[in-house]
Amino acid sequence: MTDSQTNGKNVERTKKKNFLEHVREVLRRKHYSRRTEEAYVGWIYRYIMFHNKQHPKNLGTKEVEDFLTHLAQNDNVAPATQNQALNGVAFLYREVLGTSLDMMQINPVPAEKKRNLPLVLAKDEVKRVISAMSGQHQLMAKLLYGSGMSLMECLRLRVQDVDFENNAITVRNGNDSNGRKTFLPDPLQLVLKEHLERVKIIHEKDLVEGYGSAYVPDQLAEKYPDAAKAWSLQFVFPAASLSMDPVTGRMRRHHIHETSLQKAIKQATKQAGLEKKVSPQTLRHCFATHLLMDGADIRTIQGLLGHKNVQTTMIYIHILQEQKLGKVKSPLDF
Repeated sequence: MTDSQTNGKNVERTKKKNFLEHVREVLRRKHYSRRTEEAYVGWIYRYIMFHNKQHPKNLGTKEVEDFLTHLAQNDNVAPATQNQALNGVAFLYREVLGTSLDMMQINPVPAEKKRNLPLVLAKDEVKRVISAMSGQHQLMAKLLYGSGMSLMECLRLRVQDVDFENNAITVRNGNDSNGRKTFLPDPLQLVLKEHLERVKIIHEKDLVEGYGSAYVPDQLAEKYPDAAKAWSLQFVFPAASLSMDPVTGRMRRHHIHETSLQKAIKQATKQAGLEKKVSPQTLRHCFATHLLMDGADIRTIQGLLGHKNVQTTMIYIHILQEQKLGKVKSPLDF
């Protein structure tokens, strides 16, 4: 390869990197979450690569449709994944390039909805898995099963979101600043209070050493510069060590990484003797299904899980029906 060819490829890589960095800057200016940022940048990169590195300004609705159809037909993505890819590419045109797509003209082959029901353990199986865990991981697993939070909702839980007096937890997300309410199981009151006492000692030590600030949304940080250091806004499950914030460059104590609990549950499942793929999400599914088994109505469960559409929650009725079918004997079995 000649020097000119090498230099040409380096320039091409630099241009691509600079363009994606610009996309990141726009996402951060618009206050999108870190996970949304990573997802959108990833989809935009795949969109560009799918069209042989052509600049998106030279592409349009047909090319977007072709990309989404490819995801459905060749990559077998789920409908939600295909929709996320569309949102990422639509953001690119709307916010970065300033040329909104005509969404009515984009009609890709739709991704097929996966019909597999999620795994739900029996109550005694849940107890066996949780009993095989210890410490902070066990507390988190109990919260997932006892409150119905998702993994990331549990990790992002702040001190102010725990209401011991009313046995309630406020689960917040980017779209609803008020959040939704769910259970703080009574058996976890004491252990969670003791856990937070230990976390507070760590936080106070961080403050003395010149740190002690957690990540807070940009709008809050701008309005209240010291808010990030407030005890009420610290993560309930902080990381074991400080780390550098990739956006601000500041050293912070973030929440623990999601893989930490995922690995702990996987190991506990093995120790419990279960040959099943149990994950943090499994405990959320168990929460909903077991509530339904105990007589809770579907609308109540919908609210506790934070589902916008009750049809999403209806899957637990299908799970329950399938479990009941499994207990019915064929006439030939008698």
